[in-house]
Amino acid sequence: MEFVLNEESYYVEMAGNGFPLFLLHGFTGDVTTWYSTSPYFASKAQLIFVDLLGHGKTAKPSNYERYDIQLIANDMVELLDKLGIEQVDILGYSMGGRLALTIAMLYPERVRKLILESASPGILFSNDRQERRRQDQQLAHFILEEGIERFVEKWENITLFQTQKNLPIDIQSQIRNQRRKNSELGLANSLLGMGTGSQSSWWNLLGECAVETLLITGELDLKFCTIAEKMQNMLAKCKWVNVNGCGHAIHVEEPEKFGTIVSEFLSK
Repeated sequence: MEFVLNEESYYVEMAGNGFPLFLLHGFTGDVTTWYSTSPYFASKAQLIFVDLLGHGKTAKPSNYERYDIQLIANDMVELLDKLGIEQVDILGYSMGGRLALTIAMLYPERVRKLILESASPGILFSNDRQERRRQDQQLAHFILEEGIERFVEKWENITLFQTQKNLPIDIQSQIRNQRRKNSELGLANSLLGMGTGSQSSWWNLLGECAVETLLITGELDLKFCTIAEKMQNMLAKCKWVNVNGCGHAIHVEEPEKFGTIVSEFLSK
């Protein structure tokens, strides 16, 4: 389905029955990245899959400022309004997790439960954000200059995704082919407008978030385990599950285990 949200076209799929659940993918992903794990909780929820701005079949505006994470949070709330949904659960992975948390911080009354997979509240210190913006700008320039093929080759070899080298070859090929379907402009502008260096930090406001929250990390993803531990200590209603033998993308590396964790949390 296509929805025009604040003048931009978004691609949306829906499946399942129950309380509505947003599924927000990570950078370079799309709705299909949830297909392997969503059957494990489809019986518990009405699933709402969204291609985020710059990704998949959703619009790729030329102005990177339109990709601001708070503007995209506004788009998601407008989607709820158009669907006639008052409140929703949200599952967000990595970039999608930062968006999920942003929605919960800006519109707490619209979020019942929050599931953050390998996600952060942003970068606390402004000088660190500035350095991350510089890195994101360099990567965005690389994408535009070198093209999607070379970028995907570079991206799948970063440290964050080394554990995915242990996946079956056909799964690795599916992930690679899905990433290649994205556009240079969409990914570059997503980095510039929605990257960790561009968004405001939520760290100092986490104590105000009263939404029931589940944090999921992979034990081999040490950076995000450290982030989750800090977040757990700051959030009022928070549970943290660390999955053995996994890296950054638990829903890809252990889809059944991930699906069971999510299903149990939604059923409480």
